[in-house]
Amino acid sequence: MSSDENSRSQGDPSHKRSGSALCMGPRKKATSSNPLVLHGRHFGRTVFALCNYPSLLTAGILRLEELQDSPIEDYPADVRREHKVFIELIDSYPGLIDRLTKGEEEDVIHVGELLGKGASGARGDDTKTLKSAVLDWIVPRGQAVIPPLSRNIKSDRGFNHEATGALLCPAGLDWSNPETKQNLKSGELAVRGDQWPIFLYAESHYNVEDPWKGLLRSDILVFGFKHVFTSPSSVDKEPKATRSGNAYLHGMKSVTKGSLAYIATQVRFALSSSSVFSRTDTVTDSENFYHSILDLLDDPDETEEVTDLLMWWTRRVFPNSSSSQRCISKDSALSKIRARRAALQELVAVSN
Repeated sequence: MSSDENSRSQGDPSHKRSGSALCMGPRKKATSSNPLVLHGRHFGRTVFALCNYPSLLTAGILRLEELQDSPIEDYPADVRREHKVFIELIDSYPGLIDRLTKGEEEDVIHVGELLGKGASGARGDDTKTLKSAVLDWIVPRGQAVIPPLSRNIKSDRGFNHEATGALLCPAGLDWSNPETKQNLKSGELAVRGDQWPIFLYAESHYNVEDPWKGLLRSDILVFGFKHVFTSPSSVDKEPKATRSGNAYLHGMKSVTKGSLAYIATQVRFALSSSSVFSRTDTVTDSENFYHSILDLLDDPDETEEVTDLLMWWTRRVFPNSSSSQRCISKDSALSKIRARRAALQELVAVSN
C-alpha cells in the first residue's frame, strides 16, 4: 500500500481525530539502516500500520503531561486508542521516551519521520511483492487462473475478474447471483471497508448464525502472512521463521492483532483493482477496513474468541514458539515431572 499525503492536524493534537496520528503519514521509501527506520518497519507491520508518526509522538508527549491531571478514561475512544499505540511504541524501543522528553520539538519530529520512513517503506515493499504472489493463491495449486491475470497491472482484478471477485465478495452476498455480480462490478453496489470479504473465512464459508466461525483463518491469509513474515519461500514449506525472514530478524515468535489486521488489509488490496492506496479511495476503503478488523480484535467482549484465534495463528506460523503452548507428550519424562509436582502441591495444600 503506497500512501497519500496527510494534512497536518489543526489545534490540539491530543484531542482531535481529524488528521490524527492514527492515519497515514507522508509516503517515503525506506532506504536507511538507521535503527529507528528498521524499528518503524516492524512496528508498522505488527502493531499499527497507518500512523502519522510525527503527530503520534508530538501528541503523545503532550498527552503525558495532561494525564497528570486527568485519567486517560476521560478522553474519547479514538484518543485512547492513539495513546495506546503511543505507549506500545515507546515501550518497544529502549530509551525512546527519554530521547523524546529531553529533546527539542524538532528532535521529536525527526524521530517520527524516521519511524514513518520505515513503516511506509515496509508497506510499499509488501504491496509490491504481494501484488504478484497473491495470484498463485487464488485458485487451487496446479490450476491456471482463467482468464489470465497480469502480475503487474491490477485493472482487471477486483470485481472485474471471476476469481478475485469471488474472493472479494462481501460475506452474506451471493457472488453466483448474476445481478449481485453485475452490481458489484459496475459499482452500483458500493462496498464499505467494514463489509468484510468472504476470503477472510476458512474455505470462504460464512455462517450467518456464527460469524466468528472460520473468521481470519483462511489459507490465503496464512500464505500472505508467511510471505511477509517468515519469507516468500516458506509459503509452500514447513512453517518456520527463516534467518532472512522479518519475524526472525525482529525476534517475533507469536502473531499479533496488528499483524493479522495488516496482512488482511494487504491481501485485500492485492486482490483489488486499485493500483494506489489512498485514504480517499472509496473503492477499496482500505483504512476503514483495517480499523474495523482492529476494532474487533481489540474489543474486550471478544477476548475469548480473539485469544483462541491468535493461538491458532501462532501454532500455524510459529509452531516451535513457546507462545504456541504445545501440549506435553503423554507419558514423557516432562509430563511425569509436572504430574509429580502437582501432586506434591496438592498434598501441601490439604495438610495446611
